[in-house]
Amino acid sequence: MHVKVVELVGESHVSWKDAVQSAVSEASKTIPNITGVEIYNLTADVHEGRLVDFKANVKIAYTDE
Repeated sequence: MHVKVVELVGESHVSWKDAVQSAVSEASKTIPNITGVEIYNLTADVHEGRLVDFKANVKIAYTDE
C-alpha cells in the first residue's frame, strides 16, 4: 500500500472547521480512500473588525488501493 498526499485550500464563510470540511468533501469527489488530513495553515479576512472568509491549507492523505 502506498500513501499519497495532495495539498488543497478549503474556504468557508462560517468557520475554519467548515473550511477544512469543504476541502475534504471536495477532494472526496475524485480521490478514493482518504485516510487523514493535516491542517497546516489557518487564515481569515477581516471586515469591520469581524472574521470573514475563513481559509484552511490542508494536506489530504489517501491510499492508492
